[in-house]
Amino acid sequence: MTQRNEKVANIIKKLAARFLGQENNRTSLITITSATVSPDLKRATIFITVLPNTKETSALGFVKRKRKELREFLKKNMPIKIIPFLDVVIDLGEKNRQKIDELLREK
Repeated sequence: MTQRNEKVANIIKKLAARFLGQENNRTSLITITSATVSPDLKRATIFITVLPNTKETSALGFVKRKRKELREFLKKNMPIKIIPFLDVVIDLGEKNRQKIDELLREK
C-alpha cells in the first residue's frame, strides 16, 4: 500500500470504530482490527472481531446493514473527496491468532 492509502485506511479504521461505538446495540463487542483500501481508493474493506463469538453472525449483519450510514459518517468526517464503497468482513487472521494463544495457554 502507498502512504496515502495507508493514511486513508487508518482514518477509515478510526472513524468506523467511533461510528460503531455510537451505533452498537451493546449485545456484543465489535472491534475494528484493520482496514484496507484499493489502490484507486474506490473500495475499502473493514476487518472486525466480535465478542462473544456466538454473536458474530448477527454483529456482522448489523454492521453490513449500517454501511450506508457509515459511509455518510465518513463523508462528513474525512478530508478526501472520494469516499470508498465499504465491505465488512470478520478478521480471520485475528481469530486464528486468538486460537493459537488459547492453545498455547493450555500447555
